[in-house]
This record gives sequence, C-alpha cells and structure tokens, in this order.
Amino acid sequence: MQYQSNPILDRLPSHLRQYIKPQNYGDYSPIDQAVWRYVMRKNVAYLSQVAHGSYLSGLQKTGISIENIPNMYGMNRILKEIGWAAVAVDGFIPPAAFMEFQAYNVLVIASDIRQLDHIEYTPAPDIIHEGAGHAPIIANPEYAEYLRRFGEIGCKAISSAKDYELYEAVRHLSIIKEAPGTSEEAITEAEKHIDELQINMGPPSEMALIRNLHWWTVEYGLIGTPEAPKIYGAGLLSSIGESSWCMTDKVLKIPYSSEAAHASFDITKPQPQLFVTPDFAFLSQVLEEFANTMALRKGGLDGLEKLVASEALGTVELSTGLQISGVFTRAIAFEGKTAYLQTTGPTALAYREKELIGHGTAFHPDGFGAPIGKLKGINLPIEDMSPRDLKAYNIYEGEQVTLEFEGGIHLQGEIITGTRNLRGEIILITFQNCTVRYKDEYLFRPEWGLYHMAVGENIVSAFNGPADLSSFDLNSHVPEETTIKVHKDPKREQLEKFYGQIREFREGTNTTISRNKVFQELKASHPEDWMLSVEIYELARAEGNEAFATEILEHLEQVKSERPEVGHLIDGGITLVDESKVAL
Repeated sequence: MQYQSNPILDRLPSHLRQYIKPQNYGDYSPIDQAVWRYVMRKNVAYLSQVAHGSYLSGLQKTGISIENIPNMYGMNRILKEIGWAAVAVDGFIPPAAFMEFQAYNVLVIASDIRQLDHIEYTPAPDIIHEGAGHAPIIANPEYAEYLRRFGEIGCKAISSAKDYELYEAVRHLSIIKEAPGTSEEAITEAEKHIDELQINMGPPSEMALIRNLHWWTVEYGLIGTPEAPKIYGAGLLSSIGESSWCMTDKVLKIPYSSEAAHASFDITKPQPQLFVTPDFAFLSQVLEEFANTMALRKGGLDGLEKLVASEALGTVELSTGLQISGVFTRAIAFEGKTAYLQTTGPTALAYREKELIGHGTAFHPDGFGAPIGKLKGINLPIEDMSPRDLKAYNIYEGEQVTLEFEGGIHLQGEIITGTRNLRGEIILITFQNCTVRYKDEYLFRPEWGLYHMAVGENIVSAFNGPADLSSFDLNSHVPEETTIKVHKDPKREQLEKFYGQIREFREGTNTTISRNKVFQELKASHPEDWMLSVEIYELARAEGNEAFATEILEHLEQVKSERPEVGHLIDGGITLVDESKVAL
C-alpha cells in the first residue's frame, strides 16, 4: 500500500484505490512552500472579507495552515472528525471516478503544486486548489452532505463516447501548461484540439450536464444574493486573481437553478458569469431536480439509448429489479418503448447490486439479449403473474412454449427453470433449444446454448457502471500521461537553497543565516525572481531594519520595470507585509 489508510479509505473499492498515489511530502521544494504561503496569506487576508463564513473556520477544522503545504496524513487525522478523508492523485482523474470518491466521503487532492509562474491560476488541479479550496468548506455539514450526494448521483451519470476524449484532451493541456519549458505552439495546439472537440460534441450527455452543475457550484459557486454574494467555490477560493475579479461588476451574477446545467464553461479563462445560491440546502434541492431528469430515475428506451451511445460499461434495471450490466450495443424499439436490449462482450446479471450466482461475466462472456414488455394479447405482465397464471400460459418447467411479445419479439423453446426475486416475482426464465427472432432476424439460436430470458415489463433505471462492482475488472483505467516534474538544473537548485535558508531563518531552525548575503546573491544570480525578495522584505520590516527594507524595495521596483506582468503580485506581497493583517 502506497498510502496510510483509515476506516473511511478502507471502504473504497479497488478500482478507486488505483488512482491513489503517495503524497511524497519531501518532494515539495522550499519554492513550493513559498508559493503556498504567498497564496494563502493573500487569500486569507482577502477572503476573510468576501468568503462564506465556513471558509476561515473550516481552515482550522481541517488542519490547514498558512505556513506549510498540508500533509495528507495530518489532514486525515483531523478530517476523520467530520467523517471525511483525503487522498493524493496525479492531476485530473476521470469525472465519474472523481465523483465516486466524493460518494465515499473522500476528498481527492492533486498533490502537485502550481509553479511560481502560474501562482495566480492554473488549469491543472493542484494542492492549493484542492486543499485550500475544497477542504475548508466541507467542514460545513450541509455542504458536506451536498458534496457526498452529488458524488453518489454524479458517478451514475451516463457519458457520451466523446466525453472521455475531451477529458483526456483537457488533462493533457493542464499537464503541459504547468510543465516548465512547454512551447507556446504546443499549448496553442492543445487548446485548438479542445476547441475542435467541444464544437463537435453533439448533444450534451448526462455527465456533461452534471459536470456543469459541479463547476458552477463546487468549483465556482457564490452564495447569498446576486447583489451581495460570498464565495464558496474551490476554484475561486484558490485563485488570488479570480477571487477578486469575481466580486466586480464585470462578472454577471445569476440566481442558481438547474438551468446552470446547460451553461458551459472554459477551464482556461476567467468566468464571465457566476451563479449564486441562497444557501447550501438549495444546492441539494437543485441536484435532486436534475437527478429526476436522469436515466438513473427515468429509465425507459431513452435511458437504454443513452447507454448504447456511451459505448461504455453501464447497467439497466428492469421493473422486476433484475439488473443487467455490460456494454449495450442495441435497442430495438416499439411505439416509443423498448422491445429488446442487447449487450456485447462480458455481461453480468444482478439483483439489488449483488451478482446472481451463475450469471457473472464468465457465464455471459459474449453478451446478453432480452425481450422487454408484455406478451401480445395478454394484459398481465409476466412478472405479475401468479403461479396459477404462469401455468395457464404454459410458462412452466418442462413445457415447450411460444411467446409473442408486443414489440415483435418471437421466442420458442423449452423451459428449464425460473429464478425469482425476494418478492417472489419471476425475474429470469431459462430455456433450452430456444430460438429468438425479430421479424426475419435471428437474435438467438438453439446451438448457442441455454437462453436466459430476463423478465421485465419495462426499464426503470439506466446508469453508468456495473450494478455489482465485483462483477468486472475495473482496475485498468488510470490515464497513461502523467504530470511533468520540474527539471532541477544547478541554477534552480541554488534558488531553492536560497528559499530554504530564508524559510529556516523565519521558522527559527537556523538563525545564523545572513539575510543580506542571501539577498545580494539572489540579485546577482536570480535578478528576475521576486517572491523571495518579498519574504526577505518581510523579515527586514519585522526586525525594524528600514534601510535594508528600502534597499529591497528599490530592487523590487527594478524587477517590476523589467517584468511588469508580476508587478501586481509584488505590490500585493508588500501590502500584506506593511498592513500585517494576516490572521486565522
């Protein structure tokens, strides 16, 4: 095991554990720690005024400090008190997996941290976004339950075949954008590829729609009123640039509703609009409204067709409770209803999320087909027939029977046995010497073996993934492309050493270090760096060394003239020091 488990993580299925990686806390450089500290100092100073009240108290409850990047093990010791846990992952993971983690009360944290050049915002998930953005708000019980419930429903949303391709494209862009030395051409090409995919996505899938809801609440949500909103979305809480931008009149504030599911977003740009919920309880109300539109609750032919279009592992549940899991490849329709369903490849049958004995993928390796609906001329569905009714219609062990379904499916064969659910309803009938036809097409022939006919008048639910997680091998879907680590040449190592020395002095672990000497060497070897000079300025002001502080300010003015794009960052850091208003 590459991570320290606990009772909450012990409940995770193996297909989620495959995404977990060790945090490797020692890999964080002194520059990484300084980036964390700068962002947190800026955020806490500003967000204390504009964030929801749960944010500051949540930082304390979840054990997140301004001074140090959070250690996952330490976070978990505190998170368990509110029934949650945290794990480290490598960048973006598939949306369904991300949401399923939430359903288990597990916060997924991308353990990498943004580079200094991207200190204000990065499209890549990082520990600032996840740790300082998501974690504090889950200390609010109402919001935590919304997050859990969202994961529970979201992981059942059906994707389209193009959704995963778009996910991989976005993941690729986030990786190369955060990687040092990536050419502008490579970034432009990756962005162009995403634009092309988005233009040709077709009608949005359930996953695309619910991902929009996630974005406009969990990531970029505001709470209160459009006239006086507060921030609670992690993307805003972790972005020192956008948290200020979103409070201006340049960003449209819209009352939150299920219509937000149809508002797309661009992960690479500041958002021109944001949605405002009156309170956290309203988030759950909208989520349930949206869930009522999903195939998870509506089922039917539409749900089956969504699964066929997804080309991915999914499940349909029949009115008897029988669940069929596999890759659905065909839906025969009749008057707007399902007449026949077909899977291709390994298929498993289950009842109440537990695989039926003898009906796993080893027993159905080549697919499964079943007629759906009532028998022609008989108003009583098979599942509602009493033992006397079944015998009257020759649906009885050892009988040779011909069944004509309303949808045009014709079945002829000898009944061997039937399987009943806990309510005593027939859910499966097994035939030998069986032929199944639709018009002139043979759907099943006697030489193919036994035919197991699923019983169900209609499809009551259709959703992503298998009914029983143990029925399929789901441990082979980790993205192949991994995040790119910073290459440390001698110059980079020297700069990290300088950052480390100042950090040691500030923390009192080595007070013999000459800050002035470090500053002079920094100016000579790394004249473009600004953040360490701000940290040294902080120490000079704390010691009352105004002459040294003035010298540092003069150098920073020179940096601003040569690098105007970081001028506001320098000014922000200086203002923090001068005002000395940072406090938890």
